[in-house]
Amino acid sequence: MTGSTERQEKSLLLRIRFWLAIVIIGLFISGATAIPLVSELGFLHRLVHRFDFPPAVREWIQTVYAGILDTNSRYPFMLYGTDWLAFGHFVIAIVFIGPLRDPVRNLWVIDFGIIACLLIIPYAFIFGEIRGIPIWWRLIDCSFGIAGLFPLYLARRATKQLELLQNPKHPVNPVQNSSSSSAPSASSALKSEIRNHTSEIQNPAHKNDRP
Repeated sequence: MTGSTERQEKSLLLRIRFWLAIVIIGLFISGATAIPLVSELGFLHRLVHRFDFPPAVREWIQTVYAGILDTNSRYPFMLYGTDWLAFGHFVIAIVFIGPLRDPVRNLWVIDFGIIACLLIIPYAFIFGEIRGIPIWWRLIDCSFGIAGLFPLYLARRATKQLELLQNPKHPVNPVQNSSSSSAPSASSALKSEIRNHTSEIQNPAHKNDRP
């Protein structure tokens, strides 16, 4: 491996790990925000009423905040579900440690992340419609999928470039090599046997003169 190739590999690895680190940190932060919902929505509620947000936004945040307060006071165990939602984000973030260490071998994890980001869009629109979520809020949910898609795509592209550097040519199968090399010798031996047999038929006298 030349020095130029080594520098290219290090540069690609650094680039891949940078984009994957953004994904991992984003997943951890996103998961962590699913735990203190009451305090977060309280802050958001004060924010939209303090500044000049559109009425539809203020009404929706007011409705959501009232629902969270009521649920937390009467049925606090319901928020246990969002604790597990956070756990899911943490686990997915841990999975990306695989391609962070060896991106070529764990390219499937990056592909998994890309597919998950793409599926956010139909998922948000389908279940958002069922649950009565406003369209503008569903678009915010979709933006998270698009934001995750960008670094994953760049990481995947750099990983494919790294794969080409590490494996410039596909190795030849030794079984195919041995079979292809033995085939001409076997064919030559068969042809020689046919020629000898034909010569004996055409010249029977020589055969009879043999002691």
